[in-house]
Amino acid sequence: MSHRKLSQFLQVFSLAAGLVVADGTLQAQLVPEDESRIRWTQPGAASRYRRPAGPEPVTVATQDSPAEERFLSLNEALRRALENSEVIRVLAGVSATSSGRTIYDTAIAVTPIDIAKAKFDPVLQANSTQRRNESPFLNPVLSEIDGLTTAGNDYGVRVNDRNQLGGTASIGADNRWDSRDIGGFASRNQPVMSVSYTQPILAGAGLAANRAPIVVARLQQEQSYFQFKDAMQRLVRDVISAYWQLVQARTELWAREIQVEQLEFSFRSLEAKADVGLRNRPAAAQAQASWSNARATLVQARANVLQREAALRNILGLPPEDGERLVPSTPPTRDRIEFRWKEIVETAQSSRPDLIELNLILDADRQRLVQQANLAKPALDATAGYRWNGLSGRTPAGDAVSAGLGDNTDWSMGVVFTVPLSLRESRARVRNQELLIAKDRANIQQMLHQAEHQLATSLRAIEQNLQQYEAFREARQASAFNVRAQRANIQAQRDTLLSELLAITDWANAVSAEAQSLTSYNTELANLELQSGTILETHGIRFTEERFGSIGPHGWCMEETGSYPQSLKASDTVSRYKEESRASEEAFELKDFPRRRSGGATGVPENAGGPDLPEPP
Repeated sequence: MSHRKLSQFLQVFSLAAGLVVADGTLQAQLVPEDESRIRWTQPGAASRYRRPAGPEPVTVATQDSPAEERFLSLNEALRRALENSEVIRVLAGVSATSSGRTIYDTAIAVTPIDIAKAKFDPVLQANSTQRRNESPFLNPVLSEIDGLTTAGNDYGVRVNDRNQLGGTASIGADNRWDSRDIGGFASRNQPVMSVSYTQPILAGAGLAANRAPIVVARLQQEQSYFQFKDAMQRLVRDVISAYWQLVQARTELWAREIQVEQLEFSFRSLEAKADVGLRNRPAAAQAQASWSNARATLVQARANVLQREAALRNILGLPPEDGERLVPSTPPTRDRIEFRWKEIVETAQSSRPDLIELNLILDADRQRLVQQANLAKPALDATAGYRWNGLSGRTPAGDAVSAGLGDNTDWSMGVVFTVPLSLRESRARVRNQELLIAKDRANIQQMLHQAEHQLATSLRAIEQNLQQYEAFREARQASAFNVRAQRANIQAQRDTLLSELLAITDWANAVSAEAQSLTSYNTELANLELQSGTILETHGIRFTEERFGSIGPHGWCMEETGSYPQSLKASDTVSRYKEESRASEEAFELKDFPRRRSGGATGVPENAGGPDLPEPP
């Protein structure tokens, strides 16, 4: 065979066999080739979804660029976070990340319930088979082998239905049509109608065992809901935490800016006096070192503000940069709140989503135990059936004969018993399920133990931060008074400038510590609500079920659509926090620091006004 003819033959063969000829080799299209090498998609081809890049983010090098300030209350921050919570985010350090939960998870968990119910739906089966059979046989008269040819059509329809007691009912109609000489007929029809019922008595019997998969699917759907609720609770807590962290960072930035301003003024004054011989150079060097260290701390404070704002933007679903600076406008609360320990513990035990989820897992495992215990029994099935047989056809002489369906009937009744000689596997599954239930109970007890400790830790942190705030507030006031006193002593030449440098640093540290303790107090109040499982209720957050149209249970052929759960959306209906038209850090009485200005040609600093500070306690 020539090469050309061989090539043509291969092309025709490849079309018939689903092969393709490439590089002189045959490659199967219908049968996948072996995975003999590692494959991957090109990155550009796999990345189908894109979004345009926003403005360049602000850094400490560009933070002085003009940007409009936008007041943001805590109520608005919560509303914005809930609006953008298609994927639920949680705070992770100075950023936010996905919790792995979405608003669609609970609706997705509804579908296994219908899947579990589907095994109790009726099943329609229809068949039609054309046939032609040719069977050889020995013809003793002619001493030769002849062939007997038969042809015809077998068709039928049957409906099977399984009930929740485990029984299966069946009704069907079949017909066998032969078009060749067979059984004395030139052609014939054999119609049959039948009904049957099989009922398990031991394994597979009972309402509880057969409904167990449906109950388990419902419990798993509830687990998904409480997992979603738990993630949403953490989102609310983390929004509050990110908000107060930004307040603390902005307050510290203000204090560090004042610190740098004051230390620079002191350094410039000492440097000027050293130049004219009124002060020595080491004193100026000491002031310069303090000023330089404060500037480094100021850079860190500015970076912290940008990072905390970025974390808040992230968890709210806002872009990294939009030309606006977020300015918190809700003042932190200083109110002392009294708690009843017993009521808090009882509320947590009945309301925390993670505890409820563990109880649902226990209930689901109990249902699985019912199912496994049922399957560990021997199989004993009772069966009953009734059949109507008909026959009609035409004889070789051309006469038509027939018998009605009711003329010839069959019936049967009986039992079928099946048992393995060893029930090792089924009883091992029962034992496994019993151990899982014991494990579930232990997990619940551990979670109750852990929840109580978390509540105790949160209460301790609340009291600690409140008392520290009160102490740091007094320290700030005393530090501001000390700065003024040290300045007066220096002007009167009764003390060295080093005391003033230390006093300024102490004041800035006290402001930072005061802001941190008060914002931590407000964060811990929200954390206590999270630990008790009531943070959504106290903020008036409710879930709304969204629905969508999709294919119904009867299939595409009937063009049926239904309304099904699509998602759970959270909405905030309560404005719980106070809103003001000023920055939150102004609640820390920032104007109580005695700002400095030049004292004229002498360079002697003096007070720039402001309210008189109280005497330190």
